[in-house]
Amino acid sequence: MTPLLRKLIPKYLKQEYVFGRTLLTLLAFVNAEDPYRFFTWNVTYGTISPLGVPQQGILINGQFPGPDIYCVTNDNLIINVFNNLPEPFLIAWNGIQQRKNSFEDGVYGTTCPIPPGKNFTYILHVKDQIGSFFYFPSLAFHKAAGGFGGIRILSRPLIPVPFANPDGDFTKLRTILDGGQMLQPPDGILINGKGPNGAHFTVEKGKTYRFRISNVGLQNTLNFRIQGHNMKLVEVEGTHTMQVEFSSLDVHVGQSYSVLVTADQADQDYYIVVSTRFTKEVHTTTGTLHYSDSKRSVSGPPPNGPTIEIGWSLNQARAIRTNLTASGPRPNPQGSYHYGQIKVTRTIVLANSAGLIGGKQRYAVNRVSFVPADTPLKLADYFNISGVFRVGSIADYPPKKQMYLDTSVMGADYRAFTEIVFQNYEGVVQSWHLNGYSFFVVGLDGGVWTPANRKQYNLNDAIPRCTTQVYPRSWTAVYVALDNVGMWNLRSEYWARQYLGQQIYLRVYTTSKSYRDEYPIPKNVLRCGRAA
Repeated sequence: MTPLLRKLIPKYLKQEYVFGRTLLTLLAFVNAEDPYRFFTWNVTYGTISPLGVPQQGILINGQFPGPDIYCVTNDNLIINVFNNLPEPFLIAWNGIQQRKNSFEDGVYGTTCPIPPGKNFTYILHVKDQIGSFFYFPSLAFHKAAGGFGGIRILSRPLIPVPFANPDGDFTKLRTILDGGQMLQPPDGILINGKGPNGAHFTVEKGKTYRFRISNVGLQNTLNFRIQGHNMKLVEVEGTHTMQVEFSSLDVHVGQSYSVLVTADQADQDYYIVVSTRFTKEVHTTTGTLHYSDSKRSVSGPPPNGPTIEIGWSLNQARAIRTNLTASGPRPNPQGSYHYGQIKVTRTIVLANSAGLIGGKQRYAVNRVSFVPADTPLKLADYFNISGVFRVGSIADYPPKKQMYLDTSVMGADYRAFTEIVFQNYEGVVQSWHLNGYSFFVVGLDGGVWTPANRKQYNLNDAIPRCTTQVYPRSWTAVYVALDNVGMWNLRSEYWARQYLGQQIYLRVYTTSKSYRDEYPIPKNVLRCGRAA
């Protein structure tokens, strides 16, 4: 961490957010038959005042939050990022699967940071994806200062969507910048970069609007609700859901949802409320849903929401299921992939833990606390640089040993169908994210997982997503088809835990050198460490 960033962290960790030129040679391995969208981003520090107090934040093209990306399934995104910060910078693409191309994934295990004063062009192909996602800075705690924005991937025109086109489409990024080196309770919650009563959304009576909600914060689960209005859930991280109505919605760190809200109440203003969950002190912020013919402003206290109730959140999570008859990014129904009938070839149990190593706070997965190597792991793998990492440096099951430091890389076979169980022995909610994939959340419950728990798995319409919660002293089980070759980050979305060791890399490998399985290294790849 640079001295400047170290100096800025205590200031930034006081809130949590809710929501050039391109050489033709760079485009050699994007799909030439799909449309291109070009972006030029200038990353700078600038003054922001999200809670009324001026402070330094990370801006993209002068904006906080950064600009939204609008695209359509299978588009090629060419994003030229100029780093005008005095330290290295790197952007990750939360939920974008980077098919066959983990070189562009934007985390330090795969991609070299952009040096100060330099630029790098990301080449992304949103292959067979739809839905609501976001991007964010992945180095150290840059995420706490800004530099994030929404990603909307729309369905292709001929692919049916299981609801009428909404009359409006809002992206809501919700965050909290948390205070203190150990991420103490936050000073405030932001909605789209604005503090209390700062975010306003204008609607017309009788019309229906889509709200895309992402929790891009650092540690807290957030509950979202709109006074007097129900929300119809329609999409979770690229999957159309059964259309269940909720009065409020828990959004765990790193997760994204789409809901439809109909302006069917009296012409006035209504509170939009976001509050923390599972915290001793509940922090709340508000925005406004403004009816265009409103003659009355919001007044009185905002509506209360759930606070520490685990069972309420668990039941809601179980109610979120796939719409099997709806089309996803392709014309065929989402239910045509029968994941419950595929034989599991490997089971992995990952247990998180906290403790001290050398007198310093660390977090671990299966007792291994991750330490970054001096070279991105994907580059070391590609160039056959020895001594950077060791495949198999983390066990498939939690061992009975003390926590220790290592660059934990787990090997996995290409096209293996794998069961991963996230076991949480701690008293805090965990949130886990896997880059490069969506996984089916087949089960979640309290206690310690055993093979007998498979009897309660949902093998029919479980929701596929890329980020899942694990409740305190509980487990969550997922199925994942490892059909994307590369080096993929599996991490805690609680950013302090990720930074202090709660992450691993999954090396999905095949002996094939065919471009059918993995694209070649980009011609504009940045080199650093021992790959320089």
